[in-house]
Amino acid sequence: MTQPPPPPNQPPQQPPQQGGFGPPQPPAPQPQPGYGYPQAPQPPQAPQPGYGYPQAPQAPQPPQPPQPGYGYPGAQQNPYTQPVPQQGYGYPGAPTVPMSPQPAQPGGGRNNTALVIIVAALVVIGLIVGGGVWYAKSSGDDGKKDDNASSSGGTGGKDGSGGTSGGGKEKVPANPAAKILFQVPLPKTNDSVVTAGSWLTDTVYAKSGIAEIVGYDPAKGTKLWTLKLPGPVCTASKHATADGRTAIVFQPKMPAKNSFAGCSQVAAVDLTKGTKLWTKTVKAGDSVVNLENVTVSQHTVAVGSTSGGAAFDIDSGKSLWQPKPTDSCYDAGYGGGAKLVAVRKCGSYGSRELHIQTIDPTSGKVISDYKMATGIEYASVVSTDPLVVAADVGDSAGDGSGISDYFSIDNKTGKLLTRISAPGDTYAGRCDGISRVEDCKEVVAGAGKLYVPTEEHDGTGQSSKTNEIVAFDLATGKQTGQRAEAGDGYTITPLRMDGANLLAYKQPPYDKGGQVVSIDGGSFKATELLENPAAGDARQAESTLLPDSAEILYGQGRLFMSAVYAHKVSYGKEYLLLAFGAGG
Repeated sequence: MTQPPPPPNQPPQQPPQQGGFGPPQPPAPQPQPGYGYPQAPQPPQAPQPGYGYPQAPQAPQPPQPPQPGYGYPGAQQNPYTQPVPQQGYGYPGAPTVPMSPQPAQPGGGRNNTALVIIVAALVVIGLIVGGGVWYAKSSGDDGKKDDNASSSGGTGGKDGSGGTSGGGKEKVPANPAAKILFQVPLPKTNDSVVTAGSWLTDTVYAKSGIAEIVGYDPAKGTKLWTLKLPGPVCTASKHATADGRTAIVFQPKMPAKNSFAGCSQVAAVDLTKGTKLWTKTVKAGDSVVNLENVTVSQHTVAVGSTSGGAAFDIDSGKSLWQPKPTDSCYDAGYGGGAKLVAVRKCGSYGSRELHIQTIDPTSGKVISDYKMATGIEYASVVSTDPLVVAADVGDSAGDGSGISDYFSIDNKTGKLLTRISAPGDTYAGRCDGISRVEDCKEVVAGAGKLYVPTEEHDGTGQSSKTNEIVAFDLATGKQTGQRAEAGDGYTITPLRMDGANLLAYKQPPYDKGGQVVSIDGGSFKATELLENPAAGDARQAESTLLPDSAEILYGQGRLFMSAVYAHKVSYGKEYLLLAFGAGG
């Protein structure tokens, strides 16, 4: 199957850079192609031991994006590692003015024509939208029956404004010392293949491999089931329903070398049984759409693309809405979890208008609408409840992270609550709002706060590095004064909310194992939940799966770290997944 032609109202282009929105980007250096898309970035090199290692080696570096071989959608160039383009997130010189909330559309369906554009008051402030973190929780969390997974792991509070949600569920062990429970080596391949997707329920840890998903016993690593797919996974929802159902997008077959079978298939998966519930395609006119992102909210599977969005009932596969070719606006993608949020694009490049819409997951009816400043091209959903979005306004972050500002929005009214400035030279965290609007890492929103790590800086030891997590109030945008230090030689990354507490991972120095800590939402006191072994093999294995690139899930006293793609291993050992937990 060849790739479909560009959708209406999009400029003709070569295989899209960074998701294909906007005009052709300046060319980047082109490495050798693999199977699938040509001109792909190189896969990562195995990282070296951390700070302070004898002979002064370099710290483990985040992996570079894979060659989009068979299984990698879109020949996209990772904005985190590529030079920042001249026309990237947002349009250079675009006015950064705040936009007033817009009324919900009459009728409210997703196939309405272009949103009515209301001129905003010209105030010199820019507003933007942000992305999500990978985490899938066990069923029934927080008493929710419809959704058990959140991009932030937090449920927020009433009216989407946050608030204390109670103590955490993760128990503090008598002894946090852990061992490797099980490990799975990286699948053998001569190319780069997407393996995105990992989920943790009460009974199953499931992980995507090459054209398959495997369910494991979370404690023993025993294979519970294997779901074979006709082609590689392209992208996967980070959310699942309370009864363990999620969704993936995949290619319909294994493509030949230097070809692409299209990310055209969306399927619902039962994580308990290891079965596909249904498989669907989406059409825009007569063309089958290449789907760029997928999410789950309550009992709805929603997929986005440059041709528009579509949604299906997760249980039956019934179509809830489809792209309408006559629309001049389109749903580029969705954020899921407790609520469903659309990033809707209107207008052309340079005069783009993004609408952040909280929508009814069943009907697609618009509940609230917030219009971003004209010219902002890309936005990412950090969390849907509380509603927090991020963007790089005018490429001002300067580090390719996709984040210069966060925006806290009331998802009932569409009113902006506050804007939080996050300069790239001060704060870490990354969002890929180009095509995967829910792909944010190292930032968490919940319980009325936004948790952001600082950039690494010198520690007190020789050649050591460290950082902190700081908290912002989602109502005022001000720092709360709370600050969690990683400790000398460690760097700390937010993982998810656990009630009102924050769970975080601490990447260790060369002679220690990583840690998971629970940070009290009030006192900000950190309590150690797990500490990985410091032995050479275990430490080296852990160093290949780091928070800025890998999927990291923690639940029931166990830590799961997994790779988002497989590639040819040149030397050493690399792993598809590692599971750590208490010995016994």
